[in-house]
Parts: sequence; C-alpha cells; structure tokens
Amino acid sequence: MACMKLGSKSEVFHLDGQTWICSSGLPSDVIVEVCEWSFHLHKFPLLSRSGVLNNLIAEFSAEAEKNCILQLHDMPGGAKAFLLVAKFCYGVKIDLTASNVVSVKCAAEYLQMTEDCGEGNLIMQTENFLNEVFGNWTDSLTALEKCEEVLPQAEELHIVSRCINSLAMKACADPSLFNWPLSGQADEQSPGGTKLWNGIRIPAKQQTGTEDWWYEDVSFLRLPLYKRLIMAVAMNGIRPESIAGSLIHYANRHLPLLGKQSSFRNGNHVAPGSTISSPSETDQRSLLEEIVQLLPDQKNVTPTKFLLRLLRTSIILHASPKCRGNLEKRIGAQMDQASLDDLLIPSMVYSVETLYDIDCVQRILDNFMLLNQDTIDSNCIVDEGQLIRGAHSLTPMAMVANLIDGYLAEVAPDVNLKLPKFQSLAAVIPDYARPLDDGIYRAIDIYLKAHPWLTDSEREQICRLMNCQKLSLEASTHAAQNERLPLRVIVQVLFFEQLRLRTSIAGWFFVSDNIENSQNATGNLALARNDAHLQARNDQGQIVAMDDMTDRVSELEKECLNMKQEINKLVKTKGSWNIFRKRFHFRLKSKSDEPKPAKPCKSKDSPTTTARLTNGENDNNDNRGDENLKP
Repeated sequence: MACMKLGSKSEVFHLDGQTWICSSGLPSDVIVEVCEWSFHLHKFPLLSRSGVLNNLIAEFSAEAEKNCILQLHDMPGGAKAFLLVAKFCYGVKIDLTASNVVSVKCAAEYLQMTEDCGEGNLIMQTENFLNEVFGNWTDSLTALEKCEEVLPQAEELHIVSRCINSLAMKACADPSLFNWPLSGQADEQSPGGTKLWNGIRIPAKQQTGTEDWWYEDVSFLRLPLYKRLIMAVAMNGIRPESIAGSLIHYANRHLPLLGKQSSFRNGNHVAPGSTISSPSETDQRSLLEEIVQLLPDQKNVTPTKFLLRLLRTSIILHASPKCRGNLEKRIGAQMDQASLDDLLIPSMVYSVETLYDIDCVQRILDNFMLLNQDTIDSNCIVDEGQLIRGAHSLTPMAMVANLIDGYLAEVAPDVNLKLPKFQSLAAVIPDYARPLDDGIYRAIDIYLKAHPWLTDSEREQICRLMNCQKLSLEASTHAAQNERLPLRVIVQVLFFEQLRLRTSIAGWFFVSDNIENSQNATGNLALARNDAHLQARNDQGQIVAMDDMTDRVSELEKECLNMKQEINKLVKTKGSWNIFRKRFHFRLKSKSDEPKPAKPCKSKDSPTTTARLTNGENDNNDNRGDENLKP
C-alpha cells in the first residue's frame, strides 16, 4: 500500500479518557469538540493552517479571559480525521495511506487548509498523494471503500468518480495489448504483490492476463458503488461477458438464496453453526432486482443456468413482476441452452396445487416461440407434410422440443396437474420440431398412468399431441402393447408400422431390380471390352448385394408375420370383431366371407368377365380392408 510521510516532530498527543491533550509545555488555550471527543490545543498552530479555525478563533478574541471552545460536530471523518489534521498543524509525524487519505482530504477541504494559509498545506499534500493512489489498483479500491465513510463530501470533491474511473480503466485494460508485465518477467517488484509498469502499479492477479482477475476484488464493494463501477466499466468498452461474469460473482457472494443448499419454504438461510448474519430478504430482493437491471442485454452473454437460478430466487423473494418478467424474457431468448434440472422450478405459491411452477415454464416457452417466430418462418417451408429445414434455424427449436418433452415427463406424475395445462404446454411445440415423437409419447404414457380416472374421450384427446407415424420401432412396439392407450391409437400405431414395413419391402425389391439391370448392363460392357478382371469384381459385388437383400427381405417377412400375430392378439384381448368393426368401420376376410360363385354373365365390352358377389358387395370392397385401418 502506498504511503506518504508528513511532519518530522515526535509524538506530543496523548489520550486521557475521551480527551486528546497536546503536551507541548504550554497550557492549552483552545478546546475543539468533535462529537463526543475533546481536543485541548493551542491557537497559533491552528491559525497558521486553517482558514475556518482562524475565523472561529477570531470570534473569541474580544473575550481574552475566557477559554475558546469550538464545536465541529459535522467534521468529515469525525475525531479520527481531526486528530491527523491536528498533528499536521503541529508538524508531528503522520502517515497518509489509501485508508485515511480520503477522510483527511475531506477534513482539510472542510477546514479550508489551502496554500493561502501556509505553504505545503494539507489540501495540496492529500491531492498529490491521491494521484499516486489512483495509479494503483489495490489502493484505488481501498480509497473507494473508504469513501463510504464521508460519502457526501467525497462526492462533492469528485473523489468517488475519480476512484471509479481509475478502477474502470484498469479493469478494461488488456496487459497483452499494452505490454504490461506478465508473471515471470523481471520487472521492478513493489510491496504488496504488485509490479511497476510505466509508473503504474498493477496487482499480481492481473499479471496472468485473465479477464476475471478483478471480479473478487470489486465484489466487496457495497451495491451503490459497485453499480457505478459496473456502469463505468461498460462505458469503457469492456466485453459484455466480463460484465456478466462480475455480476455472477457478486450475486453469489451477496445472495445466499442462490446457493444450492438454500431452503425454499423458510427464512432461515444461514448454514448451521455459522456466525455470519445473512442479509434480510428485503435487502436481497433489492439487490437481485438491481443485478437483473445491470445484466447485459445481448443474447447468450449471461449463462442460462444462472438466469434460471436468479428466477427461482426472485420467486422465493417475491421480487417485482417486472423483474421476473425480465428474467423470463431473457431465459426464453436462449431457452435452447437450458437444462431440465434448472427448469424444474418449485411452486412457491401455496394457492397453486402443482408441485412445479408450470405457468412460469409456459411463459418462458411462449417467449422463446415469439422471439424465434421470424427465423422459423423465413427458414422453414411446410409442403404436404414434408418439411424443408434450414441448416441452423431448427437446431434450437429441436433442442427446446426435447427439453419440453423431458419436462412434461417429469411433471406428469403430479396427480394435481390438470389435462388442459399439460396439453397447453405440449401443444406449443410445432410438429416439425420433433424428429421423433418418442419423448412426448413417454410423457403421455406417464400422465395416463398417474391419472387412471381419465375418460376415453380425454385419453384420445391427449394422444392427439403425438404423431404415431413418428414413433421409433421400440416406441411403436411398446405402444402396440400399451393397455393405457385408446384402442384407436393402438390401431393407428399398428397400421403405420405395417405401412412402413410394406414401404421397406417395396424399396428393397426396387433395389433388387436395379441390381439385376446393372448386372446385365455391366456384363454386356465387360463382354464387349473383354475385361475379365472387371467382370469378376462386379460379380462378387452383386453376389454380396443379393445376399444382403435376401437377408433383409427375410427379416421384413418375419416382422410382417409378427405384426399380424399382434393384430390377432389385439382383437382377442380388446373385444369381439363386431365391436372392432362398428367402431372403426372395417373388417377382415374370413373363411365365411369367401365369395360364392355366381352365374357367369357376359357384357358387351368384356364378354369373358365373371362377377362374384358376396353379401351384395363387390369383391373390390373386401380389398379396402387395409385402407380402413388408416385413421
């Protein structure tokens, strides 16, 4: 810490109770009272240094026989600062440091200790030392903290602003750009772990060149001064990420409720055995609201995890709706970076029956959709169920869709969660945002299991949230055997699986035809060119391809057989075919439905055509059975 020594005389002041007495050999002729302290001094040393004391003492000159008593109860810095001033007037040795220079400077200005009263007076001495203090990070920070003791006078003398500007300049400076000494270099070392560079002392932590070296130091400032420092740092052009990092560090130090071990329902947030008093919830609420206002507005600068912690704490502290709305909007702007654990915000309102705050997540999701709507509209085109996707625009949407599906699965077991609220949250996600619907299917299944009293209509209603065509093979297999699902949904799952199977088989036969044609063309070309070597390689590749195709077709035939067995099993467990047919308006052919031969008839256009009728219907109607499986 920087230090300036003033005076040369030995100590002549001693304390007697609450009275300071100057033992200079002469009787005291003036008494100065500062608050509850008294100073027994002499007129001449005071007259030669202070314009205020000179004027006050002159008022008592007419009454020479009466002791001069001066009252300076509004002295900046109190008795401690006046003692240093009195010693300076007597020429006694004193040390000016970053811890006392601010109060001494304010006291000297208050007493008008200018050069008109004497050369080398205290105002000039303190001003020179302050310039030295502002060249050092630690000393500037100490001086700023001490400004709290004499804040009105320090503000009037611009000491606070000068301290803040000095700190802001050093926090924004980049050692690598200005060739500041880094650790390991043989620069001039000064006490206190600092180094000298161009006459400026820099702390050892700044020598490492990391951007967060100043976070810990400024976190000890009180909120008003810290807020002004952050604003000054921002105006000096520091990166928004550095501002957010400092605010996170400050919040973690001064907001106990941000800790992981904090309680949500009671006000005792101090760890057992701790002697440190926790700030009141009112103070924490004010601090949190100020921090939210100071956060940079840029997207993806403040971590989403921290924003969600702030939101949870703001709910506990009953922060203003404006503050919570601000946080919800910020989180919504970067919701794709959120994690499921942080999104599980407990409900703090006793009137709400649900365990988690579903409404809060709903508002966050609505903000995300609103902020990303323009991007989605400009990069996504939906045509006949086919989605043409932009390269990057859908990635956040898909991540949020997966996050919400996981969130729904976590809150679904809550028996107090009403169906409309579940549907409202799930329906916000557009269909194209889910490559697979396994996540929403899992959430629906958990909800149906936790709410067995739902009616058939409500079950079908909630199942409309998922697309049976977008279930994976594993999810389709599970859904086909899930007794909690409505029968109509199970049939849809089986139908789309059968349709997918047929498409796969048709695709493999198409590949087989292409391979055969390719084989013929290649054989002719090889025969024409008389390239036996190439022919052998093509033959080998065709054999391998045909073997793979044969194995795949065999697997698909087995899957088709298993699917038919599942349908038969479903019919037996779910009810008779009559109920099944009436409900879904289709039937399968059985032996009793075989068409009976009819008398041949000849028509003018097709004399050899034979009509076969079954129960008054054409045979073509029976071939529509597969179509009726489709919902």
